[in-house]
Amino acid sequence: MTELGPVAWPPAPIRTERLVLREPEARDRAAFIELLASPEVHTYLGGPRPRDELEREMSGVPERWPGSFVVDLDGSMIGQILLRRATGHCRPAAAGKADLGYLFLPRAWGFGYAAEACAAALGWLAGVLPGEPVVLTTQTANVGSMRLAAKLGFTEVERFEAWGAEQWLGMWSPVTPSD
Repeated sequence: MTELGPVAWPPAPIRTERLVLREPEARDRAAFIELLASPEVHTYLGGPRPRDELEREMSGVPERWPGSFVVDLDGSMIGQILLRRATGHCRPAAAGKADLGYLFLPRAWGFGYAAEACAAALGWLAGVLPGEPVVLTTQTANVGSMRLAAKLGFTEVERFEAWGAEQWLGMWSPVTPSD
């Protein structure tokens, strides 16, 4: 992840109706391992990492970096939101823009948590970097992610082949008042 620019980090926790977006804490370690080792979560992301490898490599407190939010429901981690600067592996249309990523534990699927958390993260970003466009890339086969992108207001920029599958690149731009 590269920096988002002159953004103070960490921000105060972001609260929604049901969720809190916050920095990772030591109590999140088991949930991070579950998230990264989950075959369901990584169906469209190249497959899960081996649990024993994650257990060995992950320190007591999961790594913290600007743009990484834990999604907390009732005091427990259910997912992660990532906002980072798109880098060279991306499409030219995405280069240098903020990139939204998200991972949620399967038990949290189907309740609208991803939409709620991503909308809150996008709202936060629009507040700290007014006018900043955001990109999102997902496999077109990932129907849930495609639905979420549409619900959040991302519009298609292009489709392309990568990692043996068709990918979708969308862009979101915050509404800014005209002068």
